[in-house]
Amino acid sequence: MPRHHTKSSAPGGSQRQLRVGETVRHAIAEILAHGDVHDPDLEGHIITIPEVKMSPDLKLATIYVMPLGGRDTEVVIAALNRNKRFLRGEIAHRVNLKFAPEIRFHADDRFDEAERIEKLLRTPEVQRDLAPDSDEE
Repeated sequence: MPRHHTKSSAPGGSQRQLRVGETVRHAIAEILAHGDVHDPDLEGHIITIPEVKMSPDLKLATIYVMPLGGRDTEVVIAALNRNKRFLRGEIAHRVNLKFAPEIRFHADDRFDEAERIEKLLRTPEVQRDLAPDSDEE
């Protein structure tokens, strides 16, 4: 009986998407850590790659980036986009896939979102709602 793969309901995609995304993440992080991309806007920046999401057909990699300290995010993403062709070629050499995926860079905003939620949880209204009610019996 042939196996038909359907769209995964797991957050982040199928096991294959997650595995390939992690492999691409390691490759791009290694490329950036070794300074293989020669761009003045990237020099002096330590860039973290927290996640790479792959499309179901593995032809598109969305690479989330965060410069250390969160500074110059737009400048770093613009520099990565200028060097997209080189980076795609390097990924193709390092990751064994039938096709080299198209790559997209996005700022990782998870830290900003976590901070926003943390601030919300500290508001007096939420604290009041979270406090144990002494009137209930």
